[in-house]
Amino acid sequence: MRKFSLLPLLVLFRLSAQTEIPKENPFTGAADLERGKRLFASSCAPCHGPAGAGGRGANLARPKLPRATDDRALFQILKEGIPGTEMPGAWSMTDHEIWQVAAHVRTLGRVAPEKVAGDPAAGHNIFRAQGCAGCHLLGLECGRMGPPLTEVGLRRGAAYMRAKLLDPPSALPEEFTMVDITTGAGQHISGIVLNEDTYSIQVRDLTDHLHSFWKHDLTTLEKHNDRTPMPSFRGRVNDRELDDLIAYLVSLRGNP
Repeated sequence: MRKFSLLPLLVLFRLSAQTEIPKENPFTGAADLERGKRLFASSCAPCHGPAGAGGRGANLARPKLPRATDDRALFQILKEGIPGTEMPGAWSMTDHEIWQVAAHVRTLGRVAPEKVAGDPAAGHNIFRAQGCAGCHLLGLECGRMGPPLTEVGLRRGAAYMRAKLLDPPSALPEEFTMVDITTGAGQHISGIVLNEDTYSIQVRDLTDHLHSFWKHDLTTLEKHNDRTPMPSFRGRVNDRELDDLIAYLVSLRGNP
């Protein structure tokens, strides 16, 4: 009987086990980013949207991804998928191509720093004086009614912020849908939808109180995609103050 040595296989297994995935993406050059963008468009965009803003798949246009806190974790998710979800592994891609897609994904939720007119320090004072801190989260402080702003300068440009401040309903996040509810007992609640399923709905009202209802107990349930509790700043501040406020918001890149 011919004998085979297992030594080469053991050596190969050991070398493979010792290969570590880098914590930082080694392929982030211009050519890699362009290739990653094309691969994303063909393989990822059908679920995550062409700009990564979400659809059937998760929203990737965010400064930080909860499941991918570093490049290594993002590579592993792209390569292996997420068990129990619709996210498949990228079995048809080489490791180099997966790194290229990862590099592109990291660009989706960030905008480059801008030079804008205005004084961020003065804008910070205006932010507080106008009551913005009562609705928006900054780090671990302030309110919860509106979207968190701790990293808004990474996600939004000055032009978007100006339009949003002057015309708040012009661009409403899907996760901040307003609702008007009337219960069978005649109670009226207006607020933001926190969670909803077939049978129930949870709402944060405009005084920051939480409510949970069974839908069959409600007389009315009206959703509004064109309303927001945020007031327009048109007429509330002058042009210079508006510039200062925008400069402050642009400066918020994770360090409130």
